[in-house]
Amino acid sequence: MTISNALLSSFQLGNITLKNRVALAPMTRMSADNDGRATDRMARYYESFAAGGFGLIIAEAAYPDEEYSQGVLNQPGIANDDHVTAWKAVTDAVHARGSKIVLQIAHAGAVSQGNRYRKGAVAPSSVKPIGAEQGQAPRELTIKEIQDIIAGFAESAVRAEQAGFDGIELHGASGFLIDEFLTDYTNLRQDEYGGSTEKRTRFITEIIRAIREKVGNRIVVGIRISQAKINNYEYKWANGEQDAEIIFGAIGAEQTDYIHITEYNSLAPAFANSNLTLAELAKKYGKTTVIANGQLDQPGDAQKALEAGSDLISLGKPALANHDWVKKVQNGLPIEEFTGEVLSPAPTIKDSELYKEND
Repeated sequence: MTISNALLSSFQLGNITLKNRVALAPMTRMSADNDGRATDRMARYYESFAAGGFGLIIAEAAYPDEEYSQGVLNQPGIANDDHVTAWKAVTDAVHARGSKIVLQIAHAGAVSQGNRYRKGAVAPSSVKPIGAEQGQAPRELTIKEIQDIIAGFAESAVRAEQAGFDGIELHGASGFLIDEFLTDYTNLRQDEYGGSTEKRTRFITEIIRAIREKVGNRIVVGIRISQAKINNYEYKWANGEQDAEIIFGAIGAEQTDYIHITEYNSLAPAFANSNLTLAELAKKYGKTTVIANGQLDQPGDAQKALEAGSDLISLGKPALANHDWVKKVQNGLPIEEFTGEVLSPAPTIKDSELYKEND
């Protein structure tokens, strides 16, 4: 099978059919209104990727509640009816170009840097994030608050469906709240949500279960997982493949439609004593669809990820440099290198990234 045939083949993800196996990775662009409503610029931004051929668009992290979940100012939300209405323009624009779109839902936890609703931050334990010399440590969540957050994720999934999204992706990566529960040094709890890897995984499985109870199989439900954090780049799970078996096995047992793995180099072994990548371990133990992300800029590398067992690949920075990455692969055109200019001086959406009628 040639590179283009593999990447451009259709794929059944839950109850939706994707026209190819290339997804846009979620990237925070801080371009929503200050009250969390998605804007027309965001609709034209995501439409540009759909017009460029991406089969699946994973929209940037949206906060699920009006409590402590918001991570940065001008982040979009999916916490109220106004958010639902605003997102409809985005989902309509993407669907009009023949692509599917899911919404990443994220609770920032201890790494929150801006919240219009609440002061301070919450986390599994009162552990100050690595690198945060200033400010107070987050407040440890009570059991009741944990249960409220789980319910909040489920309600936000319902709102995402109402907004026209084909599914949702839980942000369980990069040191956000779900990952803080999963991580040994940020979760020091001694109750049912802390201690062993099995107990630290419980928060994830209860969220997925609560979402399924609300939306059934009407929409896709996935989760993004990483080892590295935004403030601890080299972190690895302490027990290596044993942790991977527990974590991915538990996630897969909850009827999760996909696991989205992000690593700096998704083609590299996950652990020093293993030859398998984290995506391969997710496939081995999760027994569900796997999306690989990380250093897959060129179609040849993306092909390697598929050959190693991933079902889809997602692109972040290379997509920013090539909104038409899929069409370029289809036509055998060179891929532009990401220079970072589009994220400078701030990561807000630039005029050059908006869909234009002659694109």
